[in-house]
Amino acid sequence: MKILLTGANGYIGQRLLPVLLEQGHTVYCCVRNRRRFNGPTHENFKIIEVDFLDPAPGTVFPADLDVAFFLIHSMSSKGDFAEKEARTAEHFSRLVSASQCRQIIYLSGIVNEDELSEHLSSRFEVEKILRSGKVPVTVLRAGIIVGSGSASFEIIRDLVEKLPVMVAPKWLNTLCQPIGIRNVIQFLSGVMGRENTYDHDFDIGGPDVLTYQQMLLKFAEVRGLRRFIVSVPVMTPKLSSYWLYFITSTSYHLAQNLVDSMKINVICRPNNLAAELGIELMSYKTAVELAFRRIEQHMVVSSWKDAFSSFDTNPKLMEYVEVPRFGVFKDEKSRIVTGQEPQVLDRIWSIGGQQGWYYGDFLWKIRGLLDRMVGGVGLRRGRTHSDQLHPGDSLDFWRVLIADRAGKRLLLYAEMKLPGEAWLEFCITEKAGESVLTQTATFRPRGLWGRLYWLAMLPFHFFLFGGMVGRLGRV
Repeated sequence: MKILLTGANGYIGQRLLPVLLEQGHTVYCCVRNRRRFNGPTHENFKIIEVDFLDPAPGTVFPADLDVAFFLIHSMSSKGDFAEKEARTAEHFSRLVSASQCRQIIYLSGIVNEDELSEHLSSRFEVEKILRSGKVPVTVLRAGIIVGSGSASFEIIRDLVEKLPVMVAPKWLNTLCQPIGIRNVIQFLSGVMGRENTYDHDFDIGGPDVLTYQQMLLKFAEVRGLRRFIVSVPVMTPKLSSYWLYFITSTSYHLAQNLVDSMKINVICRPNNLAAELGIELMSYKTAVELAFRRIEQHMVVSSWKDAFSSFDTNPKLMEYVEVPRFGVFKDEKSRIVTGQEPQVLDRIWSIGGQQGWYYGDFLWKIRGLLDRMVGGVGLRRGRTHSDQLHPGDSLDFWRVLIADRAGKRLLLYAEMKLPGEAWLEFCITEKAGESVLTQTATFRPRGLWGRLYWLAMLPFHFFLFGGMVGRLGRV
């Protein structure tokens, strides 16, 4: 089959893509910027560059499509995400309707309560928009998705592993029916082309119905940790959002929408879809165990932290790959590489996250804390892979723009709160027969405050950047 995959560089899309290719399908991946999409080398893999918020005139999809997946969500973005999701769905529906596509598959949220959160209401509205087109729609509605790198998994992990005692809001007693990411992918690929699922919706979930408190405690059990939870009724939604924001790696906007949704039970209506597709549903505990197996084997395929919308990243960020030369401040330091180049590149490609920044890590942590206090991303995002980097990946409070190992160049762009724009670049070049590592920090100030900020940071740059380049070049 010929399949259109939107959200191809999102958490679900990156998990679904290899499955579709392994099944022999031709997959057209829709991305806003092909330069930040690390797609596979496969003859059946195609890329279509399109921004569904504002498609370019003349944008068309292949006429002979069989199935189109709609996996675009905007819950973590600033502003009116419901309006963005509706506009995206309308543009998608119009473009797909112009083809001969026989089925749209949409991953939505469970919406069985009388009162819905803004997030779930938006998902339900998208369903209506997609159904208004001429192409039959199959809707799969899921609650909490459990898998290595998923937002739910990482937030629960942060809470459990960082807090021996949790003073938590009363929404921890809300019921949900979590589902493992492996089962989600099986459902998504399993309903393709099945006419008995056209124009129908199905709730998908695992066999366990749990409160959020039970989920936290079962997670702790898998990790071999003793945890105590005290539920208090006085935490307002705003306080709860700040609590999640400061304790976990989530952004504040995502925390707001998560808290809003966590007050609502998300339990599946019974159906026979799993049996019809031959899917064996895994328990919550099994899904957590499987996720950690993937983490320990360094086989995390995708992470929510790398999605641009999760941290209000500028979708046109890849336009910043050309570092400005004029109107900027620079801190450039070079060292002769005393070790083997491959080893130095290994160190550069492992920078940040649990590895740290090789010098003055306590100062990096203070900078990350200050960033969180003013609403920035801080250092809690870490990195998805311990030794791999790709354009578009998040790396602490940086975003990877260029990760050219063959060209010996890594370029990062700052996503911390700054009175300006900042880049950090590492490259190895040959000079006079020797390998030289050059580390360049570039800052384009915004007004007077930007210039004062750079001057205030000069002593720290001298200490931090000087020590860092020395450690990186010496293996």
